[in-house]
Amino acid sequence: MLFLPIVFIILTAKVAGAVLKKFGQPEVVGEMIAGFVLGPLVLGLLFPEAHHALFKGDAVTHLKVLSDLGILLFMFVVGAEFRMPVQRSANALGKVLLVAGSSIILPFALGIAITPVLYSTFAPAGTPHLGFTLFIATLFSVTAFPVLARILKERQMLDSEVGALSLMAAAVSDICAWVLLAITAMSLQLDHQWQALILRLCGLAALCAASFWCVRPLLARWINALDDTSTLPLLAVLLCGALLYGSITEWLQVHAVFGAFLFGACLPRDQRLLNMLVERVEHMAVIVLMPSFFALAGLNTTAATFSGVGIGLLALVLLVAICGKLLGGALGARLAGYPAPVALSVGVLMNARGLMELVVLKVGLDLGIIGKELFTLFVIMTVVTTVMTGPLLNILDRLRPARQRLDMP
Repeated sequence: MLFLPIVFIILTAKVAGAVLKKFGQPEVVGEMIAGFVLGPLVLGLLFPEAHHALFKGDAVTHLKVLSDLGILLFMFVVGAEFRMPVQRSANALGKVLLVAGSSIILPFALGIAITPVLYSTFAPAGTPHLGFTLFIATLFSVTAFPVLARILKERQMLDSEVGALSLMAAAVSDICAWVLLAITAMSLQLDHQWQALILRLCGLAALCAASFWCVRPLLARWINALDDTSTLPLLAVLLCGALLYGSITEWLQVHAVFGAFLFGACLPRDQRLLNMLVERVEHMAVIVLMPSFFALAGLNTTAATFSGVGIGLLALVLLVAICGKLLGGALGARLAGYPAPVALSVGVLMNARGLMELVVLKVGLDLGIIGKELFTLFVIMTVVTTVMTGPLLNILDRLRPARQRLDMP
């Protein structure tokens, strides 16, 4: 019975992913929803005995191990795959920074504005107000770069004006979100010891600098010297590197996923290396380990969220999340000189949060910044804002039937 829950989780995730794909959603959205369905709010409510039988005793402990390993390996591959889309003109970077900045600043400010309400209702005892505020504001600022890239690819929008602008802005947004998350994690238990925070920030900056100026060229030189028979030793070294980086950032009081992402990002941009990682690591992480992460996220939800003012706060969180990103992205695009239809499409795309938001939520739960009640609210927000991306784009397309395909000026 030890492996039965994992088999059930994998099959449920893949069936849900296939069903959602038929409705124009990326498979990962179906897998996210499957994890939510396996939690106490759906399976536990409808079939409590089956839910208890599947996830009792050591099952959750084993699931947590697989989940932690899965998200670490996934973020390692995300870092390795991470590419800033090619700029198409000299002034493209300025336009991207306008969109990214607006889609971060407005949601961040709105998140700070509603934090007092969330803190008084859901903050765990002893949680520092500063750390809680930074974390909530960061949650509202996230855009899911990997999911957005998948949405654009499936809708054949990667080469469009809207797609290129949104993807570059999402890349900048994710980098800023990770930096904010690192600062939040390091500020939690400092009790106003700002010197310690500065030292940890310097340590993180030194790790980033060493990664790109020392580790990357050394790895590139070593990889170029390897022959085709050295795949397994190379894979072993890279996996050990991801785990080592995770341990270092954990020691710096930043979550291990940040270290795994950083190590992946500093790898040389070699297509053969990337193909090997996708084939040997990503497939295993996505097929076996990531469904465990989604299921664990679902198990951490609780119906207690909706007692008292929970429903009203869910509506508030959804309103702030949607308005912050949609209006922020659209405002940035308008300031960059794009017409209103293009700006609205950019805002809709920037509102997709997807897997990256769940990763940030898991970090906050692990660090004790949020409890299961607030975790549940934001999981629902994550699913809603991701699922609504495709339908909103379809509505905009119908309102603009003669859609022009423009290149970025």
